[in-house]
Amino acid sequence: MNELLLFNVFNGLVIGAFYALMALGLSLILNLSGVINFAHGGFLALGAYAAYTLMPWLGFWGALVVAPLAVAIVGIAVERWLIRPLYGRDPLYGLLLTFGLALILEDLTRTIWGAQTLPFQVPAWLGSPLSERYFFITGYRLAMVGLVCAAVLALFLILTKTRLGLRIRAGTRDLETVSTLGVNVRWLRSLNFGIGIYLAGLAGVLAAGMLGLTPTLGSGLIMPSFVAVIVGGLGSLPGTLLGGLLIGLASGVTTVYFPAASEAVIYVLMALVLLVRPHGLLGEEGRTQ
Repeated sequence: MNELLLFNVFNGLVIGAFYALMALGLSLILNLSGVINFAHGGFLALGAYAAYTLMPWLGFWGALVVAPLAVAIVGIAVERWLIRPLYGRDPLYGLLLTFGLALILEDLTRTIWGAQTLPFQVPAWLGSPLSERYFFITGYRLAMVGLVCAAVLALFLILTKTRLGLRIRAGTRDLETVSTLGVNVRWLRSLNFGIGIYLAGLAGVLAAGMLGLTPTLGSGLIMPSFVAVIVGGLGSLPGTLLGGLLIGLASGVTTVYFPAASEAVIYVLMALVLLVRPHGLLGEEGRTQ
């Protein structure tokens, strides 16, 4: 039982890392642009399939670098031509637009690459277990967790140590004041949206190596990622990171004792957090108003 529990705890933390990486992108876009991006899962799947296509020419590591960047460029174009005209209007318009875009992206991947599951090959030396007893601890899973940690650290360094990050953080507080100070708010929103989509694309490439490639890859991860944002607290990126890891861990532990409730526990945890702290674990009061 101890090994089974350890397996599910480790697996839960790995899945939680996906949730956290995806949720950070969602939170970035929501905080600055006020857009609830339901298409985030579609961009995640697009990043995974782009890496699959690039791997024969670039190899795994090259595809891991290029595919998220390519998806980020697509995301910036989507923000420029589809989402930007909706700024300042009822948020429902943006929600409906991104929901429709999510369906389009899923059908697009199904049309181009097929509906069947495709194998996503990672380097053989990464796929082997590091221990006979703890067979579930593979080099790929450890490398993946390390890459997620590196991406999160890079994001926080950008937000805290660069002029772009300072402007993004200021924009989440008062975008009008930032605009009056001479900052090009349109480009700021576009770059911020691109960073959020980059995180989704990176999560897609990493998730594909563990979960395989299917057109519904993103739709299976999008709702838990939204829950991570709510649990952690709107407006708090550290809270979003904590929320993703918590729901992944809760799901993994529940799988050991009540497998049928492994998905429901995510929403139970969200309900409990909102009852105790309506603004989330690390969120600020008033952000949801």
